[in-house]
Amino acid sequence: MGLVIFGAIALYLIVSIIVVVLAAKVAKKRGRSPWRWGGAAALVMYLLVFWDHIPTVLAHKYYCEKEAGFWVYKTLDQWKAENPGVTKTLKSVTVPPATREGDMKTYSVTYFLNERFNWIVKHNGQFLFNRWRHEQILTDTKTNEVLARYVDFSTSQERRQAGWSGWKFWLDSRHCSGGERDQNNLRQFKNNFPGVGK
Repeated sequence: MGLVIFGAIALYLIVSIIVVVLAAKVAKKRGRSPWRWGGAAALVMYLLVFWDHIPTVLAHKYYCEKEAGFWVYKTLDQWKAENPGVTKTLKSVTVPPATREGDMKTYSVTYFLNERFNWIVKHNGQFLFNRWRHEQILTDTKTNEVLARYVDFSTSQERRQAGWSGWKFWLDSRHCSGGERDQNNLRQFKNNFPGVGK
């Protein structure tokens, strides 16, 4: 499939060059600027396929800078100090039961780690310019308090969709800068809590 995609891109590039050269020749014959006509033809050929590239990159950068990150609201030591003796009573669950709400695109999965902790994974999208929002939180079920939170954005589709728009690999950005590190930080933070299965 990759060869087909790269073959189609090569063919489109060849057609684009031909269109630009022809536009420049026609402009020269009519006494117009071949650079302007050729440039306009190149812009049109670019925008036919890549019209959403720059807006997607800018939207992704904006939301990554504005909302993405990893935050710890309460450390393990703080939680233990507020809940003395509770750590000995929590039973570890290797494969936690879970509930799922939503559809294939926008959903929330709650993993019941033990009697006190839930791990909630949210996936929202598709927003404008192929943007997806990912969030994970660790909560104390007794107090409904969020102990840690991770937010990330991607322009990737989990499953490739049919049609041309589903194969625009140049829009494929799975995380914000540092997003994968932040995701791992939340998982490590979660796994350090007592009774949470690894």
